[in-house]
Amino acid sequence: MTSLLPKAPSASALADIDSAQEARPVSPLKKRARRIDRVLTYFPLALFLIFTLVPFYWMLLFAFRPAGSTSLVPWPITFEHFETVWNGSGFGIYFKNSLFVAVMSLLCSTVIALLGGYALARFRFRGKALFLVAMLCTQFVPGAMMLIPLFEIFNAVGLTNSLWSLIISDTVFHLPLSLILMAGFIRNVPMELEEAAWVDGCTRIQAFRLVVLPLLKPGIVAVGSFAFISAWNNFLFAIMFISSQDRFTVPVGLSYLLGEFGADFGALAAGGVIAIIPVVLLFAYVQKFLVQGLSAGAVKG
Repeated sequence: MTSLLPKAPSASALADIDSAQEARPVSPLKKRARRIDRVLTYFPLALFLIFTLVPFYWMLLFAFRPAGSTSLVPWPITFEHFETVWNGSGFGIYFKNSLFVAVMSLLCSTVIALLGGYALARFRFRGKALFLVAMLCTQFVPGAMMLIPLFEIFNAVGLTNSLWSLIISDTVFHLPLSLILMAGFIRNVPMELEEAAWVDGCTRIQAFRLVVLPLLKPGIVAVGSFAFISAWNNFLFAIMFISSQDRFTVPVGLSYLLGEFGADFGALAAGGVIAIIPVVLLFAYVQKFLVQGLSAGAVKG
């Protein structure tokens, strides 16, 4: 018996239809509209790209161009400014101090955010909503308003002129955002996975370590990256709490390269290049995890 349903077109027929549509001439109005759309899309992006990259080019130009040269191309390339700023200005010590502060702030913020975010995501307790609102409100308080109270506290406990004052300050100011982000990441991990681990005999801590923690890698990378960059670039706390030159961080060290009556722009640019190297390497390594972590809260798992 012959079927009355229409037959589906074959693959060759579909290919012929597509080729016919592609071969169909496009009207001049449509071509003009497409060109206008491209210009309206790419022209603002090109302006933004130029606005972003030109300052970096000037920094690289002054860093690698010989002293006294006025060329717009860094040729011949010289590393004299890097040698001056690293050895002559003590920039190597500033770099080590900033790296120590940034890494310790990253570890403290990530560990506390993991524990606090798990509690916010998995437990119900009285005052939870008020606690979240209070953490969000702390993000509206400028750090400059807390300088005097923090200085008095650190002075009372003997932490002034110590790198630990910077670590504590950076961790505390970055912690509210880290907690909120991490709680969102943990909520996207299905509770059924933990319950299955409990049935298999795991404790809550073991289930968190073996089941939840491996799935939080993008979130941990996102939170840790923000904590590292925030601590690395922090200038206000460093200039306020640190008085000894051997404990200066990179932002403070760069500010001291500016003299009262002039500035060595070559050394200053070289110091800026050195300062951005850890951030560039960090983002080059964690870029894919960072995108996954930032988009994890947008889709319900």
